[in-house]
Amino acid sequence: MTRKFRSSDLSATRRGATLPRMDAETSSSRSISTHLRGALNTCRGAWAHAARLALDIALPTLCVACREPVAGEGVCATCWAKLSFIAQPYCPRLGIPFVYDPGPGLLSMEAIADPPAYARARAAVRYDDVARTLVHALKYQDRTDLAPAMGRWMARAGRELLGEADALVPVPLHWRRGWSRRYNQSGALARIIERQSGVKVTTEALRRVRPTQQQIGLSRSQRASNVQGAFKVEASRQSEIQGRRVILIDDVLTSGATVDACARALLRAKAASVDVLVFARVVDTHKAPI
Repeated sequence: MTRKFRSSDLSATRRGATLPRMDAETSSSRSISTHLRGALNTCRGAWAHAARLALDIALPTLCVACREPVAGEGVCATCWAKLSFIAQPYCPRLGIPFVYDPGPGLLSMEAIADPPAYARARAAVRYDDVARTLVHALKYQDRTDLAPAMGRWMARAGRELLGEADALVPVPLHWRRGWSRRYNQSGALARIIERQSGVKVTTEALRRVRPTQQQIGLSRSQRASNVQGAFKVEASRQSEIQGRRVILIDDVLTSGATVDACARALLRAKAASVDVLVFARVVDTHKAPI
C-alpha cells in the first residue's frame, strides 16, 4: 500500500535533518568561547603578576615598625628580634608568662583573684613597642597585609586550643564602627587562623548590640562597665554556638573586659566552652605566680 506524504511530514524531515548541524555549530561556538575565556584569564593573571612585580621593584616593602626596606612580610630582622614571643612557662588559665617555672598547674595571681568567664587565654607576643605598631597599623591604617603573618603567629601560639575547637568567633565591631573602619581586624586575623588550623570562622552569631566608647584610657572597672551587656547571640543563631567549643579571636588583650563580656554572651548561648586567642597581651612583669 502506497503511503501519501503530507507537507507537514516533509517539513518535519527537513527540521530533523538540520538538528545535528545546529548542535555541531553550537558545540563549536561553545568550545571557541571556552578557549577565549581561558586565554583571557591567562592574560589577566600574567598582567597581574607583572604589575605586582613592577610595584615591588618601584615600591619595596618597608618594615611596619621602623620603615626600613624588608624582603619578607612586615617586620625587619632588627624589629623581629624586639618582638617578645610568649612561650612556656605561663599561667595555664590566662597565658601570662612567668619569670620562672613554678611547676605544673600553678596559676597566676590574676587568675586566682579574678577568674574570667573564659577557660583559657593564649597570646602570640607581649604588647610592647613593636607589637603595638603592628596592631595599630592593622587596626587603623588599613594594613591588612600584616594579617597573614600575625595570624600565623597566633595559630602557633594557640595550637593547643585550636586542636580542641569547633569554631572561631572574632570579637565583633558595632556596625557603625565597622562602617567607618571598613573591616574588622579580628575577623581578618580569624580568617588566617582558619586557613592554618581548619577550624571554621563563625562571624554572624555574636553581635555587638550597642556601641561602646574606646577602651583606651579607661580604668579596669570602667572597661568592664563600658562593655557590660554590649554583646549578644541572637536566638536565631544559637544553634551555631550551642554545644560547641569556641575560640574568641581578638588583636589585643589588656584588662580582658571585652573578651570576658563576649565569653559570657557565648556561654549564655550554651557554648560548651570558650577560650581566647589574641595576637598580643599586656603583661605586668611585677607579679609572680602563687
